[in-house]
Amino acid sequence: MTGPSTPATAAQPRPPERAPDDDEGQAMTFPHLLVREVVAGLALCILLVWVSVLFDAPLEEIANPDKTPNPAKAPWYFLGLQELLHYYPPVISGVFMPLLVVVLLAIIPYFDMNHLRAPMWRGDRRTTAGRAWLAILVLTALLLFTGAHPVWPLIIPLWLTGLGASAGAVRWESAAFRWLGARSVAFWAFTWFLLCSVALTVVGVWFRGPGWSFTLPWVDGVF
Repeated sequence: MTGPSTPATAAQPRPPERAPDDDEGQAMTFPHLLVREVVAGLALCILLVWVSVLFDAPLEEIANPDKTPNPAKAPWYFLGLQELLHYYPPVISGVFMPLLVVVLLAIIPYFDMNHLRAPMWRGDRRTTAGRAWLAILVLTALLLFTGAHPVWPLIIPLWLTGLGASAGAVRWESAAFRWLGARSVAFWAFTWFLLCSVALTVVGVWFRGPGWSFTLPWVDGVF
């Protein structure tokens, strides 16, 4: 005689799966980032104090209201805008272009940003190269013919950036070419912006003489 059958045990509910932790691999702004920024700021202040103690500021003679310097140059951090006045009217070079840069910097955070920074050459390389060089040629034409003079401080960095980006498409077994090929479109766009800023400032500081004419630095005694 068999014993009484045991009732079937009720199915136990499965524990809920653990949701992925979005905070893994991240650090809080305070104190991780803020402390590093404070330390970097203090180090920069100490460096500036030591530089100011060791080196005198490159001041000129006392201002003379009866003698206006030729050319009258703005401080070096504004000479990029003053150099643009050589090519475009004040409304374009002094208002529209800076405003355009500020607006772009303000709206970029609202774009659908790709935090993975995908390489520029990840897809069809021929199509990507065609689009890139078409944009470069259009911008070159605009900078050549829309101003009073060809805007070489913007055109030369544009072509250097295009050549650097194109070098990344070459599949050579070299660390330098692999590094170039891994850069994103945003990297190359910012590189052009940075090179343009440096080129405009350098030309305005050292290569502009009387009447804002092009000159060599050693001709007017800059060096």
